[in-house]
Amino acid sequence: MAAQLTALGLESDFPGLTADVNVSGDGLVRLGTIRPEAARMLAELIVSGLAAETSMDADALTAEAGTARRNSSAA
Repeated sequence: MAAQLTALGLESDFPGLTADVNVSGDGLVRLGTIRPEAARMLAELIVSGLAAETSMDADALTAEAGTARRNSSAA
């Protein structure tokens, strides 16, 4: 996430932005103190990403179901 925010040129909105790992090796992103507008923007980016991911998953499931229907009717 830190790399993506930096790639989008948003590091100035997240002045304390650092990537780290905890003792279990799980990735962490530290944002530091941010403005309310930056928090809203981050929330919108996360929601947009989840919506796109959900849409792709739904499209994949629809395509998979169509393939299964074609295969069962051919049998």
